[in-house]
Amino acid sequence: MAKKTSTNKTLAENRKAWHDYFIEESMEAGIELVGTEVKSIRAGRANLKDSYAEIRNGEIFICNVHISPYEKGNIFNRDPLRARKLLLHKSEISRLLGFTTQQGYTLVPLSLYLKNGRVKVNIAVAKGKKDYDKRDAMLEKAAKRDIDRDMKERIKY
Repeated sequence: MAKKTSTNKTLAENRKAWHDYFIEESMEAGIELVGTEVKSIRAGRANLKDSYAEIRNGEIFICNVHISPYEKGNIFNRDPLRARKLLLHKSEISRLLGFTTQQGYTLVPLSLYLKNGRVKVNIAVAKGKKDYDKRDAMLEKAAKRDIDRDMKERIKY
């Protein structure tokens, strides 16, 4: 029997998270969805902007993830902004709880992707950036872009 190759296809990204937070650590989690939500995510109709994760009663939920209703779903469609349960082991949840009890840390989803036909979410422990941190990051990015451009021009000549 042939062995399955694991392929990851990114379906949605939270690029703003890299701008607004310092990413400390990330981990993969399964997500509890209904069939029409999976079809909508596969069609690229998910948005992670302004989403976050929280721990309630020993379970972890992802909130503010907008999954648009599936066009052919009719009565099986759910609320696009409902809280969805993440599938993690109890030890992983308690580890995340330890991080989030510290001042300034939060759980932020970074991406939704397919792994062996299943939808997974990459969540990260993140610490909020101040405005001056964001400016410093933008200056570093601009300087790196200028250096790369100069190096590319020097290679041409």
